Amino acid sequence: MPQLRFVDQQQRLLAELEAQPGELLLDVARLADVPLHWRCGQGTCGTCKVRISHGGPLLPVSLGRKERNVLLRAGLIDQAAAGAECWPDVSSGWRLACHLTVGEEDWLVLCPQD
Repeated sequence: MPQLRFVDQQQRLLAELEAQPGELLLDVARLADVPLHWRCGQGTCGTCKVRISHGGPLLPVSLGRKERNVLLRAGLIDQAAAGAECWPDVSSGWRLACHLTVGEEDWLVLCPQD
């Protein structure tokens, strides 16, 4: 089972837990009372933004239209990123925890505290 470490912007540990591959990251965080900001849980508000890193190889992911539009509208990505067919699963860019499924790798999850 992948190990998830949630940290804030100062790299302070917020929570460390195991998750099942395929679970939504937002669901995992909510059930464990991780202080991850969220509002709608449906991918329309953009408050559950996170950054992911892991030690495995970068894998291409295809983001859904809704997630792309929310990230673009919130100014978290630019037009070029919104138009890209695939993104690396780990990048310096933001993702929405309500759209992000846990993979096989251990993850470090950056949760902004704004």
